[in-house]
Amino acid sequence: MHIQRPQSRQPIPPEAKRVFEGVLFDVYQWEQTMFDGSHATFERLTRPDTVGVIPVLPDGRLVIVKEEQPGAGSFVGILGGRVEDGEEPDVAALRELREESGYDAQSITLWDAQQPVAKLDWAVYTFIAKGVSRAGEQLLDAGEKVELLTVSLDELIELVAQGACSAREVAPQFIEAKWNPAKREELQKLFAPTA
Repeated sequence: MHIQRPQSRQPIPPEAKRVFEGVLFDVYQWEQTMFDGSHATFERLTRPDTVGVIPVLPDGRLVIVKEEQPGAGSFVGILGGRVEDGEEPDVAALRELREESGYDAQSITLWDAQQPVAKLDWAVYTFIAKGVSRAGEQLLDAGEKVELLTVSLDELIELVAQGACSAREVAPQFIEAKWNPAKREELQKLFAPTA
């Protein structure tokens, strides 16, 4: 399926030149006319888009991760990773689900898509996976340590509200559900285990 990429709030103009190509980030610059007629160099960063995925097990529990990467401490978050060149976000989410958890899903639904940082062209997609079943072992990269955790929706809401789970892009929805019964009910329906 083709998913529309969210637009940046500060898009890089077509005349911008790439002045640095890094492993993860590229830097683009261009001359911008100011309000007084003067000119200044503006710049923006780009990076590969990323996906997050929250699997719903048949018993209704959700799979999250305790993850560690070289040079960074451990953190609790949701499964996910980079979208590869030419890969659709939903395909990337299924691939990341398989690699990081060893699970496959019968269905995957886009829950949220946004560009969270104004000066960085970077889209983040969050999916919900249902009909989840074990397909094999984790297929982790050399720079990943991923421990699977299972939690109820209520536990996830509490973890996010306490800042103990870094589901940053969708955190506001979980935090709202902590205090708003209608939002909690909406999330209960969204995360029901049916495929």
